[in-house]
Amino acid sequence: MATLWGGRFTKETDSLVKEFNDSLPYDRRLFECDIEGSLAHAQMLAKQGIISEEDGKAIHEGLLSIRKDVRSGKLEIGGGYEDIHSFVEAKLTERVGEAGKRLHTGRSRNDQVAVDMRLFARGEMEEVRAELLALLHIILKKMKEHEDTIMPGFTHLQKAQPVTLGHHLGAYFEMFSRDVTRLEDNIKRMNYCPLGSGALAGTTYPLDRDYTSRALGFAGPTRNSMDGVSDRDYEIEFLAALSIIMMHLSRLAEETIIWNTNEYRFIELDDAYSTGSSIMPQKKNPDIAELVRGKTGRVYGALMSMLTTMKALPLAYDKDMQEDKEVFFDALDTAHHCIVLTGKMLETAKFNEARMADSAGGGFTNATDAADYLVTKGVPFRDAHGVIGQIVLYCIEHNKALSDLSLDEFRKFSSAFDADVFEAIDLKTCVDRRLTTGAPGHAAMEEEIAASEKFLEDRKTACI
Repeated sequence: MATLWGGRFTKETDSLVKEFNDSLPYDRRLFECDIEGSLAHAQMLAKQGIISEEDGKAIHEGLLSIRKDVRSGKLEIGGGYEDIHSFVEAKLTERVGEAGKRLHTGRSRNDQVAVDMRLFARGEMEEVRAELLALLHIILKKMKEHEDTIMPGFTHLQKAQPVTLGHHLGAYFEMFSRDVTRLEDNIKRMNYCPLGSGALAGTTYPLDRDYTSRALGFAGPTRNSMDGVSDRDYEIEFLAALSIIMMHLSRLAEETIIWNTNEYRFIELDDAYSTGSSIMPQKKNPDIAELVRGKTGRVYGALMSMLTTMKALPLAYDKDMQEDKEVFFDALDTAHHCIVLTGKMLETAKFNEARMADSAGGGFTNATDAADYLVTKGVPFRDAHGVIGQIVLYCIEHNKALSDLSLDEFRKFSSAFDADVFEAIDLKTCVDRRLTTGAPGHAAMEEEIAASEKFLEDRKTACI
């Protein structure tokens, strides 16, 4: 198979070298982007008079026919070509003859692959963003359904204070909404077109880089030709964003796994998103959540691989950069699956509200509120803290909850207790009295839900 660069070589490439060097098995995913970039480049060449209008038209029609045939399955990407770029150019030349050889005028594979990767990355960022917004809609729906579902909040995996399930899920809404805005920032920062940078030093042809930038939906051309062909910051930023997304998914997966245990029984996963055991017929395992948790390290690995590949590369383009694609594609596939499956798993899950409420009541989660009650009666907080600590110890010794104590038992520890203590330590009261911004109280949650709705509403029509 003839290469695009064989003119100055007198020997055939060693077969092992060819196998080692070729990237078509994985960069074939750039096919659509390569066609898109080539169409814009050809239109610009014809507009500028660098190639004839006749050749420009032939190239345009040839590229469209190749795309149509690949999409329909009539033409298969393969055949021993070095990469997707040589495949497209060879097929174009087969179809339109000499005109096809003029497509590469004023263009290097360096800026060609650079624009292909930017187009691909931008499209993937937009897709991941859409998947996150779909997940946020599911989370918001659950927040509304469980706005007043009382459950224990935890620190150190120990029961701490009563919250609501809606409030707990709201924390994940905040995480994933930050992920959305992080992707939006990434898209704005990377949305500049390297096409026209050439191999590294631009070209002597009178290219209209603003034209190709607009045609491909970029904000403008990159400002430095050497950076244009060697920049992979946008991939690294995207992988960093994906790593943070995966970290958030993994935290949610971890809690799902814990809550799904027999000891907690806070959540029951739908059969469609669980698996069984080959030997234990009673088992229903949270394998999807466990795989999300496990695959997080895979995406982290892609980020570290890219950082390591780029850390010592001299300007401008180096073949090392070919190593970006496999890990980049794998991380994207992993993240796509994990986001979508997490949404489906959460949407179909059932929460055991009674069990959550019982758990909150049995773990002294209202102890802080009991201390605050004493403060309202004039007891200094540090003293109140000590009194409630003694009461908790008493309850543990007598196998009681705070709400099980009589008023006389409370008064053994402080005369400040009155009959209204039972209202003060009721779990619903404990939650609803927390009204500061961001708290789990009903009024505060109404504000949080409204803000979450606005976040999603703003993105129905917003342009990135």
